[in-house]
Amino acid sequence: MPSLHDVATWQPLLRLLHAAHADTLSAPGGHVAGQIGTGGWSVPLPYRPPQPGRAALISDNQEEFDAIGLIVEALKEEGSDGISFVVEAASAPGRVRLHLIEPSPSVEPGVATAHPGTLLLADGALPEPVRRLPEPVPGAAPAASADVDLLRRSLRERLPGAVGASEEELAAAEARLGVTLPPELRALYEVVRGRHEDWDDFRQPYDIIGCDLFPLSEVYIADAASRNVLWQFGAMDAVETGPEHAVQQLVGSPGWIVFGDNGGGDRIAVDLTPGPDGHVGQVIIIGHEGNIGAGLVADSLTDMVVHRHFDGRPVRRVERPPLVAYVNRASLPSIEVAAHPGLEVLSIGVWDKEPVSLAPVFDLPRLRTLSAYSGTLADPCEIARLTHLEYLELPPAEWRVLLDAGAVPTGLLAAGIDAHRQRDNPLHIIALANEILALYGRPPITGITVLEGAAS
Repeated sequence: MPSLHDVATWQPLLRLLHAAHADTLSAPGGHVAGQIGTGGWSVPLPYRPPQPGRAALISDNQEEFDAIGLIVEALKEEGSDGISFVVEAASAPGRVRLHLIEPSPSVEPGVATAHPGTLLLADGALPEPVRRLPEPVPGAAPAASADVDLLRRSLRERLPGAVGASEEELAAAEARLGVTLPPELRALYEVVRGRHEDWDDFRQPYDIIGCDLFPLSEVYIADAASRNVLWQFGAMDAVETGPEHAVQQLVGSPGWIVFGDNGGGDRIAVDLTPGPDGHVGQVIIIGHEGNIGAGLVADSLTDMVVHRHFDGRPVRRVERPPLVAYVNRASLPSIEVAAHPGLEVLSIGVWDKEPVSLAPVFDLPRLRTLSAYSGTLADPCEIARLTHLEYLELPPAEWRVLLDAGAVPTGLLAAGIDAHRQRDNPLHIIALANEILALYGRPPITGITVLEGAAS
């Protein structure tokens, strides 16, 4: 089959794109762009709705699926997860120029866009919430409801055909994890080892235990690395655990031992690093859609399995100045209102007043992230006064001002360019990104292949 860098692989998609965007691709500077991966794609083609009264079928958009399918197969052949592209008119009539943009080690992948994702300005740097470890909680202890003997006895009564893990299997799991299994979790696996082949009806242990129990070989530690938080999301979060929290609101913890799933992708874990209002060995749920935090399920495994408690406990609402502040026409009305010594993240969004000054946040010791919407800053060069910034996200025009003035902060760990999905040509954004990368001595984005093919 044609390779990823053979124009024949792309020709069916080029024809569809030109038919859908003929006016754009005939205008000076006109372009269309997209991203294709082995698990999905973002390509600007019109969607053909299904006929009234029936569900959508692949055949409704068969040409698109066939054209992109050729590229997906070529990606798999090359062992690549994805590629971005830009299509422009070529100098010859009836031709288009195709730019293929390979992933770069200096850039995190963009999310459903051809534009470069977060620029990585320091080797191995991680967003602050990802770096955060659990705080010690003096006096933390198991809940009064934790009862290993009752848990073991109840499981044996309710699951008389269960096969338990051997001492050798338990010891191997502890050696692999690097921790001793807490007593309740060990008792659970002594009775039920979690293999589906042990059951005629695999739902039976789920109904008794309250979750889909993992085999011992699949139990893992849900530390921060297990959550794979991208910079553009992690930098906009903050870890905040108050005295009222049973669970520390971390990205992950070396004390979160995942042993099951709720059937919808959310992980169930025993928590050995509880919050101030929690218990050692409590059961928590780690959502698969969030980047930070977890919720309380039950005060103990006994509480969950024996007493069928799954809803945790209410959390008292405590008003505090926000660590993450959103200043925009629908939220906080000014920078002054957002400013306080604990502020970590400032996002300035859609604004219908005069551009703002950053002066109220110049001396804040914990302000590490700034994101600003186009035209909201009275003087982008004021950013140089924010000496603790780790992450900065700005539109192209504001980055241009900083670069021309030599005012890009020197301590950044990562940076984002907030480009308009269709209006801003990804090739121009890559050129801007390379200027920023050069300031930090990082490798430029270089993996761009240019091909030319027929427009129709």
